[in-house]
Amino acid sequence: MFTENDVLQIKLQDLDIEKINSQINYFKSGFPELNIYSAATPANGIKIFSPTEISDINRFYEKSAKSLKIVKFVPASGAASRMFKSLLSFRNKNLSPKDQLIEMNSDQSTDSVFTFINNIAKFAFYDQLLQIIKRDGFDLSQLIAEGNLNIILDYVLTEKGLNYANKPKALLKFHNYGNFMRTSLGEHLAEAALYATSNDGICRLHFTVSEEHLGDIKHLIKQVKPYYTKYYTRAFDVKFSLQHKSTDTIAADSDNNVFRDSEGKLVFRPGGHGALIENLNKVHADIIFVKNIDNVVPDHLKDETVTFKKLLAGHLLVLREKIYYFLDILDNGDISPQLMASVRRFMEKEFSIIFPPYFAYLDLVEKAEYLFILLNRPIRVCGMVKNEGEPGGGPFLVADEDDTIQLQILESSQFNFSNENHKKAFESSTHFNPVDMVLSVYDYKGNKFNLKDFVNHNTGFISSKSKDGRELKALELPGLWNGAMHYWNTAFIEVPLSTFNPVKIVNDLLRPQHQ
Repeated sequence: MFTENDVLQIKLQDLDIEKINSQINYFKSGFPELNIYSAATPANGIKIFSPTEISDINRFYEKSAKSLKIVKFVPASGAASRMFKSLLSFRNKNLSPKDQLIEMNSDQSTDSVFTFINNIAKFAFYDQLLQIIKRDGFDLSQLIAEGNLNIILDYVLTEKGLNYANKPKALLKFHNYGNFMRTSLGEHLAEAALYATSNDGICRLHFTVSEEHLGDIKHLIKQVKPYYTKYYTRAFDVKFSLQHKSTDTIAADSDNNVFRDSEGKLVFRPGGHGALIENLNKVHADIIFVKNIDNVVPDHLKDETVTFKKLLAGHLLVLREKIYYFLDILDNGDISPQLMASVRRFMEKEFSIIFPPYFAYLDLVEKAEYLFILLNRPIRVCGMVKNEGEPGGGPFLVADEDDTIQLQILESSQFNFSNENHKKAFESSTHFNPVDMVLSVYDYKGNKFNLKDFVNHNTGFISSKSKDGRELKALELPGLWNGAMHYWNTAFIEVPLSTFNPVKIVNDLLRPQHQ
């Protein structure tokens, strides 16, 4: 199955044949099926706060933040190639100018290309693109009129011009402010300044990046940091970490055989955001905000985002204070029936825990041990958005091996739709996951949790990706907000759709929120 060159390539990836074969077997057999209990909804698992409650919690957060170390953690290692999938596919057909015009006007599969070309002046990177094209003696309008679209796409996608198909989303220009353009990375700095400043007046951010793009991203930070420091009158401490290549996974084709590139080499892909639990585990902060690199808006739309970020963080602090209180009492040996009942009510109300039937038959010592373990875990408060057709996983209640039912975030690929329970839960889901989380990673004694102790290694999923316009299967490790946080205490809060504005394809930048 593997050639000598394959074996060498695998070794250079810091992997071995046994691990690769294990990954191939996952493509063939899939992951163990989850015991999904139900969807999490406002009636069962998702909290909705009134405007008055939001104001009160926000004030509590603002007051508390003055004594906290805060970090904003942004997964930013993904390349932007998926954003340009339709453009790459069109370009790879290598059509003549005449045929390009014919296909643009007849094939629905190229509607996105047509939309991109017709609205090209609306993109924040347009001026830079125009300058490069002019530099090489071309006229953009004339290229469009003559059907020389491939030339334009080359300047957008390849190193001949912007090279956007090979850059990370962090470096792409997202928004036009008239006298300057801001990348998605820049928007994260601007947003963090509004709610994530630590007790020492420093705004800290941590970006996970790929090694090949680290130099360019550091260069961008060096260029723009003085502007943000002056404009927001605070210092910025920006750190980076790499996703190690040994966490990459082999790609497969539709027949579950290894996927090879045009030169016959094996294709490895980052093992999904689940690999980032290693990166997150090295972040030390009282509060950690987590948000994806492509979910940003221009300044005039940031107010609502900031309001609900503070809500999530404030609610987490309220929950953590109560958890620390209970753990201190339990640690001092108080295992009265009244305390057991109070802790149980708290976990049921705040984290939607459904206790297993056998809990009622445990004696006081056993109940205290069970509740202590249940309380003494990392905490996450996650924003959830009403499901109106946007992409993303969703909130559900899932039974663990010991029959404790807890809140989890699941992707659609983790469902078996021939299973009636799975199907019913999925169809009754009302919200989806925008990846909007606030985390607490210290225990009640001030010790940092080892986050790897709270991963469910039996989770993971297979997703559809592309390379050079070709479809492939990718093996995702237990997702950072899925299986990697399976054994965390989790609370869900409804947040408005306006706080979720991802850029999954380049034409998403044409949406009103990004203009």
